[in-house]
Amino acid sequence: MGYVSPKLLRLSVPARLALQVTPAQFAALAAANHDLRLERTATGELMVNPPTGSETGYRNWSLSGELYLWWRNAGEPGKAFDSSSGFELPNGATRSPDASWVSPDRWDALTPEQRQGFAPLCPDFVVENCGDIVKSGVWLGSRRRPALESYRGCHPSGIHP
Repeated sequence: MGYVSPKLLRLSVPARLALQVTPAQFAALAAANHDLRLERTATGELMVNPPTGSETGYRNWSLSGELYLWWRNAGEPGKAFDSSSGFELPNGATRSPDASWVSPDRWDALTPEQRQGFAPLCPDFVVENCGDIVKSGVWLGSRRRPALESYRGCHPSGIHP
């Protein structure tokens, strides 16, 4: 049997309509739709993120590369993640920062099952590319990226302050 092309599903959701899913429904939806960039807010609202533009993709790649170099040069402590990794935050949201890192002690405290799904923790460090502003848990600035903001920990609404 040859390759079968998946059927395209076009979905238009009016602005005043929110799609609500439970954590279990979200996990099933995400597992069945690997090609979609899905997130869930703390209130259960489903968020579908479109692909980025080329410049944004380049900035995300650069940020991930910077995190990787730090992690590698520091002796590979903990685990570093790219934008496809989701985390179940303490407020119930499931989010995927553009790049993130979890300390060794917190990662090692997770069960193998928790590591396979959306890890139930807020990463120790996150980087979120917000257009002209990059928000991060620690300073990753350079003269090429002067508009960086720093914050630590998870904001009550999730990763994004």
